[in-house]
Amino acid sequence: MLQQSIAGAEALTGDLVVEGASVSAGKHRIVKDLSFHAAAGEMLAIIGPSGSGKTTLMKAMTGEMSYSGKILLAGLEVSGLAPEFQATLRGVLPQSSQISFPLNASEVVGLGLIDRRRGRQARSRRIAEALARVGLADFEGRTYQELSGGEQQRVQLARVLCQVWEPVPEDGSPRWLFLDEPVSSLDIKHQYQIMQLAADYAARGGGVVAVMHDLNLTAAFADKVLVMRGGKRLAFGSREEVMRAELLSEAYDFPLDILPRSDRQRPVIVPVGAG
Repeated sequence: MLQQSIAGAEALTGDLVVEGASVSAGKHRIVKDLSFHAAAGEMLAIIGPSGSGKTTLMKAMTGEMSYSGKILLAGLEVSGLAPEFQATLRGVLPQSSQISFPLNASEVVGLGLIDRRRGRQARSRRIAEALARVGLADFEGRTYQELSGGEQQRVQLARVLCQVWEPVPEDGSPRWLFLDEPVSSLDIKHQYQIMQLAADYAARGGGVVAVMHDLNLTAAFADKVLVMRGGKRLAFGSREEVMRAELLSEAYDFPLDILPRSDRQRPVIVPVGAG
């Protein structure tokens, strides 16, 4: 049975609330007493060095791993939600997706269409539009296994988009995109295309949480940033509050510098001495 938890007014907003969350794998605690609040209508980037617990936290927020503490999505405790109901609230793009069956791109994307009341023509139109949004127009008949790694990643994103197409449905709370390293296999053009797609989803009222390794893309697109180190929250706040050289250098245990730009564009984050 679904249970609704109350966390002040936040429970009614459709936002993501994490309070004192810890996640363990066996006897090893990976995420440790972590708290933050992510708002629908914004993009939250989660950054930090490898092994800091970013993906583990993502799996807890999407119901793939058990946790202690509190994680609320749209006012509902994630651990108490049936998978079928969660699928109506959020779409998840994992780091990698393995498909053994000989499906084409259209069939993979169609897996995201959970509303089976759609007619065949309507399904085909939605699949084609989703592929076009990720830069793969006319790829419907291409075999998934024949695609490059970056193309497969974009097909999977199109599948996720089909699942939560409308960021704010007429009869429900804002929907969410959870993206784990969404641009890891992409060239620079498609990195920006996918990040812009995610930013547009947030601008239309949906929520976006993205695990990121590229600090410059984070600085360019994120509204809020959560910095993790050793399974803990090192910092959380607006992009301007968090993307500072001294804080990032501490997070990554490596000297980083932020180079100002004269054209009012976002500053560039580089290793100390570069440029």
